[in-house]
Amino acid sequence: MTADQPPFRDPRLSPGERVDDLLARLTLDEKTAMLHQFAPAVERLGVASFRTGQEALHGVAWMGPATVFPQAVGLGATWNEDLVRRVGEAVSCEVRAMRARDDRVGLNVWAPTVNLLRHPLWGRNEEGYSEDPALTAATAVAYTRGLRGDHPAYWRTAPVLKHWLAHNNETDRATTSSSVRPRVLHEYDLRAFRAAVEAGTVAGVMPAYNLVNGRPNHLSPYLGEHLRGWSDRELLVCSDAGAPSNLVDAEAYFDTHEEATAASLRAGVDSFTDHGTDASVMTGRIRGALEQGLIAESDIDTAVRRQLTVRFSLGEFDPELDPYGDVKDFDTARHRALAQEAAEQSVVLLKNDGVLPVASGRRVAVVGLLADECKLDWYSGTLIHRSTPLDALRERFGAGQVTFAEGVDRVKLRAATGGWLHVPASDAAAGARGAQGALDPALLAGRTDLPPLTCEEGATELALIDWGDGLITLRAPDGRYLSVAEDGYVRASADQPGGWVVRETFRFEGQGEVTGQQGDETGRQESETGRHEGGQLLVHAGTGRYVSVAADGVKVADQGERFEIVVVERGEDAVARAAADADLVVVVAGNDPHINGRETEDRRTLALPEQQDRLWRAAHAANPHTVLVMASAYPYAVPDAHDRLPALLWTAHGGQAAGTALARVLAGDVSPAGRLPQTWYAADADLPDPLDYDIIGSRQTYLYFDGTPLYAFGHGLSYTTFAYDGLVVETTADPHSGPAGPAESVVSEECVRARVTVTNTGTSAADEVVQLYVREARARVPRPHRQLVAHARVHLVAGESRDVELTVRLRELGHYDVAHGRWMVPGGDYVFEAAASSADIRRSVGCTIEGDTPRARSVRTDGLAAARYDEQTGTEIVDLTKVSGDAVTPVRQTGELVFRDCDFGESVVGVGVEVAGAGSVELSLPGGKAVAVLDVPATGGPYDYTTVRARVLLCGVQDLHATLRGPVRLARIDFSG
Repeated sequence: MTADQPPFRDPRLSPGERVDDLLARLTLDEKTAMLHQFAPAVERLGVASFRTGQEALHGVAWMGPATVFPQAVGLGATWNEDLVRRVGEAVSCEVRAMRARDDRVGLNVWAPTVNLLRHPLWGRNEEGYSEDPALTAATAVAYTRGLRGDHPAYWRTAPVLKHWLAHNNETDRATTSSSVRPRVLHEYDLRAFRAAVEAGTVAGVMPAYNLVNGRPNHLSPYLGEHLRGWSDRELLVCSDAGAPSNLVDAEAYFDTHEEATAASLRAGVDSFTDHGTDASVMTGRIRGALEQGLIAESDIDTAVRRQLTVRFSLGEFDPELDPYGDVKDFDTARHRALAQEAAEQSVVLLKNDGVLPVASGRRVAVVGLLADECKLDWYSGTLIHRSTPLDALRERFGAGQVTFAEGVDRVKLRAATGGWLHVPASDAAAGARGAQGALDPALLAGRTDLPPLTCEEGATELALIDWGDGLITLRAPDGRYLSVAEDGYVRASADQPGGWVVRETFRFEGQGEVTGQQGDETGRQESETGRHEGGQLLVHAGTGRYVSVAADGVKVADQGERFEIVVVERGEDAVARAAADADLVVVVAGNDPHINGRETEDRRTLALPEQQDRLWRAAHAANPHTVLVMASAYPYAVPDAHDRLPALLWTAHGGQAAGTALARVLAGDVSPAGRLPQTWYAADADLPDPLDYDIIGSRQTYLYFDGTPLYAFGHGLSYTTFAYDGLVVETTADPHSGPAGPAESVVSEECVRARVTVTNTGTSAADEVVQLYVREARARVPRPHRQLVAHARVHLVAGESRDVELTVRLRELGHYDVAHGRWMVPGGDYVFEAAASSADIRRSVGCTIEGDTPRARSVRTDGLAAARYDEQTGTEIVDLTKVSGDAVTPVRQTGELVFRDCDFGESVVGVGVEVAGAGSVELSLPGGKAVAVLDVPATGGPYDYTTVRARVLLCGVQDLHATLRGPVRLARIDFSG
């Protein structure tokens, strides 16, 4: 450092000293500008511009070509933290390499998503790792450790975890509130975030769009109460895009944007992602809040300090010392091999009656809508390499041994006014959407350099694909999908469906003619939207407008043309022909990640789309040796396929090497060892309401589900067999953490160490995923049927045995004690289970733990916080104030809370309820005996609380029931002696 350089340029000083020095040199306007996602440069100090947010969920996204790894749910299916860490390392290296040639690429990466896959209809299921908090936490630690790098001072990239908190629905996501009771909060949702923060591998978090307990996540008190207590490091909180404005616009939580911005800043949001690259709106709101006295300059300083901490960690101010400054690893042979390894390890064999692996020399028919696809999702980069199941199977078995039928319906559309839909020829160059990269791919426009469709005598045969829920795509013979650009014309212009608003999906509306050529019996189609004689209307889903025919081409308009659908060939007929001529049929079904289940859009059903259901049935009818492969971002309910077909597999969309990986597994070059990271339910009836976040009360996930799933959490078969023997567990003091959550901060902690011998009893080498579960033998409160506490993926050659040791922190056996607001590990008997899945227990052993002794609630001195109930019916938790605290209110007119083991002492003679709203609170004992009814007069607004008192006479230890009637909000119940 030269003599004239300021202290913040001196690497010999501590990071905190350097941050403080730079912060002190910034003007108020300069600091305010830094609070927007796109922070401008401060040229007078030589400080560069900075952007928070670079998508990197399973590869560098939105910035053009990059290595594409399997979707996050696929990485979760590997159950392999070492592999996931290496993927994170490769992704962060590509971030660095891409930034070296394009400074739009940011080093603050918004990944991974650690929201738990509680409900399989969630539209963003593909983004999470698992329904289980321990598996999610372990996978997140591994990925962020790879993203961060291993240098003690400098970070390769700075990961931000998404999305804080309890976010598992897309429908009305900006306005719905997740009612999260304290046990679910502490035992489930917070655990997914905590481990990576404690491990020191993340720079911060991003709040979710939704509300939790009636309060927007961008005002979450848990940011201060929990998140920032898990680490001594300054953690950066980045808002989700547009969420700051939602506080006023969508949620109406505040009257003015100045109030909303001030409240979120005070709650702990440090960087505002709003209005794209235009920072003026948000900085204006911040200045307005400051002028109105809603915030102080110190609030701005706190947020800027957190951002600067990240920037110093990334080596921005020490380029000559940054160990990652010269990283240029991009699309390397190692990255390509890793992408294939990850895809192979994520494949799950669901069922196999001996038809797999496929023997050499057999004739294979590869059929289905995804048989020749390599699908990307919203958070994918652009493919450099591409492998489809068809390509890979032809390469593996020989092109002459593999036949193909896609299974699309081939149709022509005849306008009621005359003429056929026709795709004009064009010599325009092909182009992949997003190939050049875009900071906001939602702004990518459809192509307008191609001629629009016309209506004339010459018909173009189109490939019609029904993706379910009435959504279809239409594809021209040259492979381009019909799409609607901003000018409203319909063109065959898209290489794939995609975009924030998908421009390539349509719906048929009404009843009309569906005819077949050459006398086909094809029947008629009818939708719920109405009947239209003489044909069907074709609605463009993205705009909601109708396809119409005009003199200058086919376009969308308020009034539409009716079309007769003439079927040239049914997809199931083509599939049946291919299947009948093969030794084995591989049906590749699944979803397009941009359609029916994606960000902003939840699924409506677990069922496989009807067209794809027909395809596997047609293949099986023609050839009983039919295998169903589901390449999808989420589970399906396929009980008929399970009963009838000899083999089923699942893989998430596996990235650039998806086809190669699947072919190698089918051929037996790799024995499948992926395991399901979430429960596959047998029917929609098994699912709770998507907005019911109480996994305990409504018995959700493998932890509490009382039914029989189609495929259990952790399920996955192999081409070999494994035997388990000699499970032993013992308690010990261990200086290291278990796999359920890293803890560099843990010096010594009591742990349980388990050891089991696993033997490959088959004839081929393979991986086995050893899973360790625990359950409390005689629980006093509802506890999981069993919960995963450790796992290990091990490779064993035929005949090999290995002792597998697994370590579990004793605290992982505990639960949140709502009676006393603490984490506790009850003393008593526990059962440890070594398993191949949550439903396949191989060995179990009991163990007595010396833990905490449960105590009754000291209600005479502590009272009862309403939200800390033991059980509830018909209630939801809401915000006590706009800053912090919880209250409980009926969802409809009546709700009930149960508080177990209330110790009233020798006697209490008075009760007071802290309430707002209007209605009544009735207190009763088991059996329905009412002890007090407290009428609540209207108090005004929802935050206008009053205390209503009554006389009671209670003594001893008893359960207490509180019945709420009317729009009353109950905050507390207190007793007096």
